[in-house]
Amino acid sequence: MSDKNVLNAINKSTDLPFSEHSEDKMPEVKSVFREVLPKQGQLSMEDVPTMILCKPKLLPLKSVTLEKLEKMQMEAQEAVKQQELAGREQLQ
Repeated sequence: MSDKNVLNAINKSTDLPFSEHSEDKMPEVKSVFREVLPKQGQLSMEDVPTMILCKPKLLPLKSVTLEKLEKMQMEAQEAVKQQELAGREQLQ
């Protein structure tokens, strides 16, 4: 079979129009829809949302509430130490 016959057989089996040099070009596919541009009125375009890459947001390792609780605990421990030191000084 010659190259032309092979291309014709492929064309008939796939219903896609191939050129004789199909290695050089992609197969041409006919559009199902016809583009219509209005002569009057407004031309609208569909806005398709796309992904946008943003800077990464740095999250704290500890929550604000946890930091407040730790601070309160440290202050309470310091107060207990001061009371113990004051109690020892009174005993001496």
